[in-house]
Amino acid sequence: MSDDGSGILALLAAGPASAVGLYWLLYRHYRNTDKSHAFERETDVDAKPVTGTDRKVSEIKGTRKSGIDGDNVRAYRARVRRVPGDGGRPP
Repeated sequence: MSDDGSGILALLAAGPASAVGLYWLLYRHYRNTDKSHAFERETDVDAKPVTGTDRKVSEIKGTRKSGIDGDNVRAYRARVRRVPGDGGRPP
């Protein structure tokens, strides 16, 4: 082979080699497998029994009123306000 042929082969081999190198570099950069925190091994959690008391405040049995005071469900125009200056047109 001539020197010209080996140069072309080296150039053709450089493409896949650089792609593999770039993939490895990006993988190591974004995965950080050597710098990641192993929570299960490196963290000590001391579990203690739950303490406290429950106190009953009130009890609701059934509903006497089916609505909420001051609701505006059916008055949708009262809920919506126009922005001043846009003439009430949608964007």
